[in-house]
Amino acid sequence: MANTKRDLFQKRRQRVRNKLKAVNSGRLRLSVHRSLKNISAQLIDDANGVTIAAASSLEKDLGVVGKGNVEAAAKVGAAIAERARAKGVEEAYFDRGGFLFHGRVKALADAARDAGLKI
Repeated sequence: MANTKRDLFQKRRQRVRNKLKAVNSGRLRLSVHRSLKNISAQLIDDANGVTIAAASSLEKDLGVVGKGNVEAAAKVGAAIAERARAKGVEEAYFDRGGFLFHGRVKALADAARDAGLKI
């Protein structure tokens, strides 16, 4: 029974999300998506099904030069934390999806924590 790389990623994503939902009910979800060139983050209210705030390395005002690097991820993390605090959100749970907590994903989470978002 051979699983494709995509199937394994989807299983890992659902496993992470279901565990976090069981533990952190009532909090908003900071969801991260990483591609080869860019990284983006969304603050999602699952109860109402709406996105509260979002940030991406594609945004011109962040001033990201090499979009697929750790520095870009740190700027996106700081931006999402700033936008969350502007909306009155102090804490959220970190949904890394199927991505490993390493490199750009870790840099985004650390920058969001340093900017004052409790995750």
